[in-house]
Amino acid sequence: MPQGKPVSVPEDGLTTRQRRARPLLIVHTGPGKGKSTAAFGLALRGWDQGWPIGVFQFVKSAKWRIGEERALRVLGDSGEGGSVSWHKMGEGWSWIQRPGSEEDHAADAREGWEQIKRDLAAETFRLYVLDEFTYPMKWGWIDVDDVIDTLRARPGSQHVVITGRDADPRLLDAADLVTEMGKVKHPMDAGQKGQKGIEW
Repeated sequence: MPQGKPVSVPEDGLTTRQRRARPLLIVHTGPGKGKSTAAFGLALRGWDQGWPIGVFQFVKSAKWRIGEERALRVLGDSGEGGSVSWHKMGEGWSWIQRPGSEEDHAADAREGWEQIKRDLAAETFRLYVLDEFTYPMKWGWIDVDDVIDTLRARPGSQHVVITGRDADPRLLDAADLVTEMGKVKHPMDAGQKGQKGIEW
């Protein structure tokens, strides 16, 4: 896309302005670091535009305090940009062993998805960050076809960004923008654990 110009202009009957205003479905996937970080960067841009932002975390523990959460909450409360609403699904699951069965975690994920569907129908937010949402789809907790059908039919100008590894090929096909983060090198390869300011 040299100099911000599209490679081709579709014959869809839309004006340049109409086409530019289309809501996007964005997917950040792949084995590399930075998928959520990039999505939160989009949230910062949206906040600056005055958009209401909805963040839904599907895997990270509810007890984890990540830097982006605090920053976006403070910005959302500042009254200068858009509002920010942050939701964590239950107490988190996946990498962390917690009381409760897989069925409980699956039910939490489905409940979170149902809330997102209600918010999409009500046009609650202008940008949705569905962080690590590829996992409940991969594990069969949330139906991929339901996600695609719902997102294709969403009303208004609601942008959605989904993060996580192993995104379903059907989701990639439905998306307008897909970025695959590749890992070339990582400190964990040399035995170094995550650190403040880099991982959280």
